[in-house]
Amino acid sequence: MWYNTKGENLFAKEKDMFSYIKGTLEVKALNYIVVDVNGIGFKIFMSQSAIQRLEETGTIVKIHTYMNVKEDELSLYGFITNEELRMFELLIGVSGVGAKSAITMLSSITPSKFALAVISNDVKTLTKVPGIGTKSAQRIILELKDKLKTEDAIKSNDIEVTTNIVENNNLEEAIQALKVLGYTRQEIESVLAKIDINTLTVEDIIRKALSFLGM
Repeated sequence: MWYNTKGENLFAKEKDMFSYIKGTLEVKALNYIVVDVNGIGFKIFMSQSAIQRLEETGTIVKIHTYMNVKEDELSLYGFITNEELRMFELLIGVSGVGAKSAITMLSSITPSKFALAVISNDVKTLTKVPGIGTKSAQRIILELKDKLKTEDAIKSNDIEVTTNIVENNNLEEAIQALKVLGYTRQEIESVLAKIDINTLTVEDIIRKALSFLGM
């Protein structure tokens, strides 16, 4: 359906053609919304928690989007924040986790709690999500923990705080998790300078930092 005469998927290279969609919210359904942009209605699948946070129909909304391209399906998934979009993209990169499962997780757990669960090997928290069993949770942690540690890895001398902070391995893991959530190094540095992290676990550092960052 989406192929040319050479058998090439017409949309395979256009997955990022929409960064966001801004228009009038026309429909709020259980698992999707419709946004009108100059007379064109875009059907966008979203988590139930995100839909509940939207204003009433008739208002102007800005939705971050991800185009999911499959052999027989072309669909848009939407997110209120960039953090939710990043969590979605991380999840669909895990073997066995599709777009629908990722959206279900977004309905059940926030990006910050998700990052905490992965960093701390918290299988119990992930299995609270409908449809995610122990094996699936373990696979998510296995495939994403190293990515969370290395994807935005920074050198110790990038942080101009105290020597104790630089040498703290827990801090390094917390920093990388916060960067994955979309915070800049400058934002992270400013709050870490206010926290005595010498006796804190990774989870405690992230929680305290997020409390300052307002998440």
